[in-house]
Amino acid sequence: MADPISGAARYTGTRVRRVEDPRLLQGRGVFVDDVVRPGMLHVCFVRSPLARARLGAIDAAAALALPGVHAVFTAADLNPGVHEQWYTSMGKDIPDTPRPPLAEGEVRFVGDPVALVVADNRYVAEDAADLVDVDYDPLPPVVDYATARESDALVHESYPANVAGSLGAEMSDDLTTVFSSAAHRVEVTVRQQAYAPVPMESRGLIAEWSGDELTVWAATQAPHEVRMFLARLLGIGEHQVRVIMRDTGGGFGQKVVPMREDMCVALAATKLRVPLKWIEDRRENLTAAGMSRHEHGDAKFALDDDGHLLGAYIDHVQDIGAYPTPWPVGTAAAVGMLFPGPYRVPAAGFRTTSVFSNTSGRAAYRGPWQFESVAREVVLDIAARRMGLDPVELRRRNLLRTDELPCANANGMPYSDMTPSETLEQALGILDYEAFRKEQAQARSEGRCLGVGTCTYVEPTATAMPYYGTEGATIRIEPSGKVNVYVSGGSTGNSLETAVVQLTADALGVDIADVRTIQGDTAVTPFGAGTGGSRSGSMIAGAVAETAEILRPRLLAIAAELLEAAADDIELSQSRAFVRGSPSDAVTLAQIADTAYFQPFKRPAGVPLGLEASARYQTPAMVIWANASHVCTCEVDITTGAVKLLRYVVSEDCGPMINPDVVEGQIAGGTVQGIGGVLFEHLAYDDAGNPLTTTFMDYLLPTATDVPVIEYGHVETLSPGAGGYKGVGEGGAIGAPPAVINAVADALAPFGVEITQLPLTPARVVELIDSSRVDGPRVDGARVEHTQ
Repeated sequence: MADPISGAARYTGTRVRRVEDPRLLQGRGVFVDDVVRPGMLHVCFVRSPLARARLGAIDAAAALALPGVHAVFTAADLNPGVHEQWYTSMGKDIPDTPRPPLAEGEVRFVGDPVALVVADNRYVAEDAADLVDVDYDPLPPVVDYATARESDALVHESYPANVAGSLGAEMSDDLTTVFSSAAHRVEVTVRQQAYAPVPMESRGLIAEWSGDELTVWAATQAPHEVRMFLARLLGIGEHQVRVIMRDTGGGFGQKVVPMREDMCVALAATKLRVPLKWIEDRRENLTAAGMSRHEHGDAKFALDDDGHLLGAYIDHVQDIGAYPTPWPVGTAAAVGMLFPGPYRVPAAGFRTTSVFSNTSGRAAYRGPWQFESVAREVVLDIAARRMGLDPVELRRRNLLRTDELPCANANGMPYSDMTPSETLEQALGILDYEAFRKEQAQARSEGRCLGVGTCTYVEPTATAMPYYGTEGATIRIEPSGKVNVYVSGGSTGNSLETAVVQLTADALGVDIADVRTIQGDTAVTPFGAGTGGSRSGSMIAGAVAETAEILRPRLLAIAAELLEAAADDIELSQSRAFVRGSPSDAVTLAQIADTAYFQPFKRPAGVPLGLEASARYQTPAMVIWANASHVCTCEVDITTGAVKLLRYVVSEDCGPMINPDVVEGQIAGGTVQGIGGVLFEHLAYDDAGNPLTTTFMDYLLPTATDVPVIEYGHVETLSPGAGGYKGVGEGGAIGAPPAVINAVADALAPFGVEITQLPLTPARVVELIDSSRVDGPRVDGARVEHTQ
């Protein structure tokens, strides 16, 4: 698309093909397991088969006798090598939870790493791991986090009642008064099961120690965080650690910070001084890479007779497993702070409690706070039906309007630059909500159960927190006129390379084919916080813009000198500079670069030599807010309990889109993960703490046949950040679960079923229907109590 005034090519905002795709589609991507180093050895972990046990003697003699085995390390060998262990994103002074590299004293979940085996290849390492004899003295495990506070057993002796921490408070007297005087009060306990990110590429790391420098190849979302963390871990300078991230096959939060196995590999590498490779297999990933989403909340709303919200409160409890990563207490606060959502709620409060269990540790997952939307949107639907209102009408009466912004929600979160009402109406219009209700009525007369569900939410994206609030870029226009852009990276399939190339091409008036980007190598890229919190696109846009602002005047000045014109009259487009109105009278970017590098006496006074610049961008707002509305329709087979999704509509406000294809790809990916979390996925444990879903035969994922074509609508509201851009990476995973739950609940509304527990497997759906037929309306097996 051409600029109508200057004729300059405009790439930003168009569906430019991803520059990553040719490499990846032709099998030329370089993932960690593709990297081979001279003399490289392979790592396998000995993992606990018990959820909780006292750890006794470890006999590695048989393993060490196996040909090809080089070493077996235990906690006594590696753990003393830890100097400092804290994450930059959290800070040094938080009361973080324990996280030893290898288990010591006790094992605390099935899969807990007990020893590390090093061998010539993975096959020998796995055989040797089976030969390591570990003395376990079984102890009673704490498997159910919901009852862990009453258990005599402790996951960690230093945490009474198995509580890692709590934030917020019980309902205040003022809020209690609001509820007691309200015409309608709805209180429901919503329960969500454990599930996980399951990236296509599991975790992996290569560590190579030269004696004074550690080089690491990592599957990570944040290479600079890995560098800082490992430098602190080993007690060496950051300049002695180089982290290289090439292609990474998905992260979704699971790869945002180093975990225990990463520590072990780095520590072992310093002892052996040979390159060590660890590639996690899928069973390890489902057992030990961390779980997410396992939580429940007692959610309450107070409403007046007209259905206007008067107050909201949630008492939230989350399972953090044995070794959560990172500190879970602080991140849980977002559930309470965001619980009012995009609604006009005059009074609110929350309490959130993080509880240990003898299961895999809690880890970040795309929108880690998404339970606030699950609980809120599910309970709003329940409230509407109890009051005899259409759930959409209840939302229309309570959603914030743009003329009410900026404002703070009742828990203190400062809202601005969002459009919740507009996205809901756009999504309903795309669906044709009224027509669906007529179709639903006709279907019900024929004995079919159709339903529609919605979710409207707000999403904090780029924030001004110290670690996340800035981003750097370096742009180098080479002597040939080609352009290299250096940013920290962290791309895990979210098209950061494409975004950088588009933004730079427009900022400098360069042909997009002349731009390349170098990312993921801490030795050459400026510091950046990586991919997380839906920050990357908007923050990189700011960094590129700040840096281009340094170079663009130099280009104009040199071109003006060469063309014998005023700099104000020069246009830059398609790697050419020309006098406005005379595009044929031009010089190429290569000619400008030649002057800057090789003809210093021709450059104008005051223009520096060369064409290279670096800059840092700081986000101007405490939070950049995005928002969206999801609308889902489904049909439920009341005989089999099968749920078939019919249509799925998303209306998103992520500001102007750098690339609509990328935006819609991010929405689709998150939405599919959310659908999976409702209908398929479950990291289940038995009563002894044994994981039951450790392969894709047991841990079910949605397939292409389970997901309808996703329909998109876009509303564009400028943010206060660079270009008006907002984040979009996590929204689909936040909005999809409530929309799907509410659609199923709407389909089953004639049975009086209220859904408050996940997952919605066919067996559970049938159970709910059968229970309602026998005993009348029920809520997941417990009789409905209307408190009004």
